[in-house]
Amino acid sequence: MDGPNSILAGLIGRRALLRSAALFAVAPVLGASPAEATDTPHARAMDHELPVWLREPPPSGAILINANENPIGPSEAARKAIMDAASQGARYDRFGETRALTKTFAEQHGLRTENVAVYDGSSLPLHYSLLAFTSPARGLVMADPCYEAPLFGALMSRAKVSKVPLTGDYAHDVKAMVAADPTAGAFYVCNPNNPTGTLTSREAIAWLLENKPKGAVVLVDEAYIQFSEAPDVLDMVVAGKDLIVLRTFSKIYGMAGIRCGFAIARPDLLARLVRFGLNAMPVTASAAARASLLDQDLVPMRRKMVRDTRNETIAWLRASGYGVIGNSEVNHFLVDTGRDGHGVAAAMKAKNVFIGPTWSIWPNAVRITVGAPDEMIAFRTAFQSVMDAPAKAA
Repeated sequence: MDGPNSILAGLIGRRALLRSAALFAVAPVLGASPAEATDTPHARAMDHELPVWLREPPPSGAILINANENPIGPSEAARKAIMDAASQGARYDRFGETRALTKTFAEQHGLRTENVAVYDGSSLPLHYSLLAFTSPARGLVMADPCYEAPLFGALMSRAKVSKVPLTGDYAHDVKAMVAADPTAGAFYVCNPNNPTGTLTSREAIAWLLENKPKGAVVLVDEAYIQFSEAPDVLDMVVAGKDLIVLRTFSKIYGMAGIRCGFAIARPDLLARLVRFGLNAMPVTASAAARASLLDQDLVPMRRKMVRDTRNETIAWLRASGYGVIGNSEVNHFLVDTGRDGHGVAAAMKAKNVFIGPTWSIWPNAVRITVGAPDEMIAFRTAFQSVMDAPAKAA
């Protein structure tokens, strides 16, 4: 029987769940593992305040190429939209900024507005999707290496996690993924992949949708799709597939700190996410996101800028004898250092250059975000110095 105490307990439990989701959302960005996120200090932080490693600013002059951020930041049009929308900040979105954003995105991609749900970033809909579609009885299947955030979501739903190595050309091995768990509830495909920056074909994703277990959903994370000229899979949403596509404005649009993203799916699938939370969007974020979408030159211009800097850096690495894993099409890539990657990252940090994490399947590989051209020159100098010195433990 539901009484005041049980209702209060439910509210407290839901509040703790959402705090946990927020912490799990940021932990992968900063290189924390699922075990670390549930360790005692971090667990206490959920009920009190953010841990120190989230509150401490980086040192002065630090080169931050560790979180796949875009150093260019929001476009000029987005910045102006933020300033113009700020006057509405005293109230919730009564003037329709988020509705206008939804309509613009839907029209640009041949979707109905009912197919698009707006969130403050793509992390929350990712975690909500895992809560909705996985459980102790229905697992999660993902690639290895891949973006770690789904692991944190699976911890919350107590789902079995099956990790499947990438193919020889660093795509998701969809046939092996289906074979890994015949009762899975969710299949996560990061395309292009984080950390390799490599693509999985539309044909492979279509095969996965047709051959997955009944009742399962395919989560396609397209956080980096605009860096590549490869086609997306939004038309498969229009076709009514068991598919949730995630998009974010954190990457090519340079809005990681402003927070805006989408979950795109059939209305009945989106409805299953709503029960885990649906907050009002910041009017500034919605306005900036719509201004970004309307800037037709933004994506091709930034794609070229990133591609040129990335290719120049990778060419230098390969010419210097360092291995780069796969052919990245995005704003990050993996370098095989030939030694413990944690030690390399620690040595780079000592030189005020912050690089990305390693993955247990490839402990010698480190992820490098493509920063501004001058930042990548600083990276080369520091990396060469670190690699010329004897290896050190982390």
